[in-house]
Amino acid sequence: MAPIAAPTYLTPEAYLELERKAITKNEYVNGETIAMAGASFVHNFITFDTAIHLNNQLMNTECQVAGTGDLRVKVAQTESYFYPDIVVVCGEPRAEDNTFDTLLNPTLIVEVLSASTETYDKDEKFTHYRQIDSLQEYILISQDKVQVLRYRRHEPEWIPTEFRALADVVPLLSNQCELPLQHVYRRVKFDNGN
Repeated sequence: MAPIAAPTYLTPEAYLELERKAITKNEYVNGETIAMAGASFVHNFITFDTAIHLNNQLMNTECQVAGTGDLRVKVAQTESYFYPDIVVVCGEPRAEDNTFDTLLNPTLIVEVLSASTETYDKDEKFTHYRQIDSLQEYILISQDKVQVLRYRRHEPEWIPTEFRALADVVPLLSNQCELPLQHVYRRVKFDNGN
């Protein structure tokens, strides 16, 4: 039986120092790093098409879109760091420091779900994300079926709304645009022919 390494606690400062030099990406929760897995073709198609559609609508506004999961978001209240698939920030982006690679004030976060991340994205990540004061909406997009779940902040709770048809359009109130599921899933072939 192989020995099991004990988890190593990192301070947020140590995490950032290591992460900025790392070849792979890691999220940071409760003093521990969580390795990010690679993404499938479908995951990338959905992420890219969604980011492009949002970017086109927000082109001449105060909102900006960052996609591909490379922009790190810090949840200051829990000293945690995550790499959302898509982030929208409205107004001036606030960075943690002068490296400008960690966003503090997202308005909208989108995660594309996979079998290995679905529970983590729906539960643990959302528990952290909902503590970000600037965050107004959290979108979860399934890659296995037509299903988008939108959580919208309505103090003191988050109101979920589910969208399940390709004809559905998700209204994004945080930035006054919309997300037609036809665009989200335009390059996805499902087993049932959708």
